[in-house]
Order: sequence, then C-alpha cells, then structure tokens
Amino acid sequence: MGRGTSDNPTNRFELLSVAQDWEHLDQTDAEEFASLKVPTEYFADVTQSLITKNDSPDISFTYSLNPYRGCAHGCSYCYARPYHEFLGLSSGLDFETKIMVKREAPRLFREFLKKRTWQCEVIAMSGVTDCYQPAERQFEVTRGCLEVALEARQPLGVITKNALILRDLDLLGEMARRKLVCANISVTSLDQKLARTMEPRTSSPAARLNVIEKLTAAGIPVNVMVAPVIPGLNDAEVPAILKAVAERGAIGAAYTLLRLPHAVKDIFISWLNEHLPEHADRVRSRVEACRGGQLYDSTWGSRMRGQGIIAEAIAKSFAVFREKHGLSRHKITLDTTSFRVPDQNGRAQLRMF
Repeated sequence: MGRGTSDNPTNRFELLSVAQDWEHLDQTDAEEFASLKVPTEYFADVTQSLITKNDSPDISFTYSLNPYRGCAHGCSYCYARPYHEFLGLSSGLDFETKIMVKREAPRLFREFLKKRTWQCEVIAMSGVTDCYQPAERQFEVTRGCLEVALEARQPLGVITKNALILRDLDLLGEMARRKLVCANISVTSLDQKLARTMEPRTSSPAARLNVIEKLTAAGIPVNVMVAPVIPGLNDAEVPAILKAVAERGAIGAAYTLLRLPHAVKDIFISWLNEHLPEHADRVRSRVEACRGGQLYDSTWGSRMRGQGIIAEAIAKSFAVFREKHGLSRHKITLDTTSFRVPDQNGRAQLRMF
C-alpha cells in the first residue's frame, strides 16, 4: 500500500539537510526507489513518562496518553507530524515509517495512576497519533493500557480512525458498562477513493461506519470527529457524513478545520499537487481564506475553526446538520468517582483520602 507522502523535509531543528538526487535514473528506476518501497520500522521508546498534560485553551481534555510516536496511517495533513522533529527525524516520510513504540506504557500508566497527587479525570487516548494504528496489532500496547484503566476504574476517551478498535470490544464493553469509556471515531469522507488517497493506511469509510454500528451495539457511546474539514475538498460531504454516522448510532459529533503547522504545510500542498492537481488551486485559496491569507494561523481558538466567510459557512452548516440528525442532544458523562488505586500485582483499592 502507498504512503501519505514521498517527501522528507528538513527537520527545522537540524543544520544538516539531505536531498535525494534522482537525475541519473530514468523514470522507471525512480519508481523502483519511490516511497512505496519504504518499509515501516519500529523502535523502542524508552521514555519514562507517559501522561501528557495539556494547557491549550481550545482543547477539550487536559491529560492524554499516547502509546506510539509517529503514525503509519500516513495522512498527509496530520498536525502531529512536527512532533517527530523533536526526535531528530523528519515530519515527512520518517513520521509514517519510523514508529516509536512505548512497550512499557501499561506499566508507566499504572505507576502514574498510583500517584497520590492524581485526582481522577478523563484521559484522552490518543491526543496525537492513533492508538489503533497498524503497530497495535503486533504490540498490543493500547490493549495493555485499557486493562490497567479497567482495573483502576480510570475513564478514557479513545480517539481513532482504525477498525482495529473492534478487537478490544471485550474490554471496552466492560468499561462502557461502568461508564468509563467513550469512543471518538474520525470520519473525514464517505468517498472510498478520496479516503484511500488522503489516508492511505487506515480503515475505509465503510469500515468506520461499521465500527460505529458495532460499538453502539456493544453499549459503547460514540462521538464522531469530522477532522479535518478541508475547504474545497471534503467540506461539501459534511451533511452526508453526519447523516451516515447518526444512522449507525453515533450520539455526538464535532469537527476541526484543517491545520497545517510547520512542515505540514509543504507536505500537504505537495500531496495535493501530486494526487489531486485539479483541486489544488481551489483548496489552497480556500484554506488561505480561512487563515487570514496564510496556510496556517496558530492563534488559540481560531486555529481549530478558522475565520472569514468560508469558515463561518462551514461552522453554520455543521451546526445545522448536527442538530438535524440528533447529534447534539446527548452529552456523554464518564464516571470519575469509582477510581481505585492499582497496585503492582494487578489489584486495585479505593483511595482513602
């Protein structure tokens, strides 16, 4: 299967850059060495801290847990790509082919929950890269963290666009019965061809709708994230997406506008020119219209929604169709009162004070 990008832009923190030079090859040879041939590599992440505290005023959660760094899904627009630069890697092909695996995450999660300073609140999993990306099938780090959360009665908001989440229906179903989990499923398009181009290594639109249906049938509350909405590309699909997910049982929906921080701007525009050249000028001009004439604006609040006539039209349309399909009637409230401190032996006890 393909990659989201064949680019590997220079890390903004590095002084040295390396450029591939294919001038001595003909087109057939160049294709032989193209990004399709780059294998996914997995590396042990030995970080001894797991839970990240977020103080961004426009993010709905304070704490997040990310079992992996990098993501093989390969979405060209992914705002998390620049985090790979802190590892000395590139936001481009490195991000989707060099995956850091936090194998010790369940142990680190247990240790975090044992802290006397922890006052139970919902933790998002994952806030950055997808906790059910292909690596999870092999390493089962996310499943290990779910087991700890169930044991400790720690509520989680799980965020994914991968049908692999259905593997853990046993744990998620039990957590849902205790009001300890909600699933946030990302649906960006119902067009199979566009989705496969835009998000090459994740589940198809049909598979994601099936996930919503099966999670709902198992009693697990589902929110849908239409993220990102890309002006001029998938914004016209919003009404159809909201209708489809409501019919499958989703009870809530939200969206974010396309965000293109740092190197992601160039990666996305390069992807657009390569795969959808007929849409490139329109998409770019509309994104700039939502960002004050730029491709990105990092201002709190507006970075998620944009500004201007096009951004306002997207917001109004989303609100109208969310209301029409009953996706704003229910608020999911998870239980933070049943938390129990886990011990080293897999048991848990109530905190006395």
